Amino acid sequence: MKLAHLILAHKNPGQLARLIARLAHADSHFYIHIDQKTDITPFLFLTENQNVFFISNRVRVFWAGYSQVQSTLNSFEEIIARGNNYDYINLISGQDYPLQSATGIHRYLSENPGKAFMEYYPVYTVWKEAIPRISEYFFTESSFPGKYYVEQLLNKLLPVRKLPGAMEPVGRSTWFTITSGQVAYILDFVRIHPAYVRFFKKSWGADELFFQTILYNSPAKKDMVNNNLLYVDWSKGGPNPKMLTMADAGALMSSGKLWARKFDDTVDKEILDYIDKAIDQNSSKDS
Repeated sequence: MKLAHLILAHKNPGQLARLIARLAHADSHFYIHIDQKTDITPFLFLTENQNVFFISNRVRVFWAGYSQVQSTLNSFEEIIARGNNYDYINLISGQDYPLQSATGIHRYLSENPGKAFMEYYPVYTVWKEAIPRISEYFFTESSFPGKYYVEQLLNKLLPVRKLPGAMEPVGRSTWFTITSGQVAYILDFVRIHPAYVRFFKKSWGADELFFQTILYNSPAKKDMVNNNLLYVDWSKGGPNPKMLTMADAGALMSSGKLWARKFDDTVDKEILDYIDKAIDQNSSKDS
């Protein structure tokens, strides 16, 4: 079972190296997209590992902007172009960390072939707080004077926005694990449906809707599993998840998930040490 890890990163090269080391497997490769706003030089040592590749068509990524989608699409294009026929492509951030061994992760995906592990809550019936993201105009990555006034004016005067092709919008989390065939379908869809891309360029938080909606409105819907295998703690509220520390150790290791986020080794390195030790102990028991 061949696995490509696509990691979107912008800081903490040491933590990224540690993440790659923990996910290392004979049948895995790593593709790293470094935010174009970030100097890539401190990360270049990672290519000493022959299984690590940097995405060349980098994007300046802005929170909640379409640039997050574009960075992922560019990365998918480069991964598919290599022709390695991966069974799965796993999209994570540089601040994620595995809760299972690399062997355990490969085993789990091997036992679940062809699935698309991603959160896909219907917007109009379940994830209703996301309705404004697709019904209103947003100029998230623009900085012209009076931007917010223009948004308000357009949303007052123009009809409610609707997805092209009467597609049903679904989504929630940015991060997912899907097959290379599903990635290829997404890339083909984007090429054939430029109106879909234009629509999401004027949306807010497009990265949490864009990919799931394509697959949900396709033959791949039957293979979607509403679980992105990722532990996240939103208990603090606000737009960002809780930064995980040793206080979360018990919840993390009993979650049954393959990954967790969000970590920062400058905030709490001990939790990463704890996870590594727990995984290694469990692996030695299984061997």
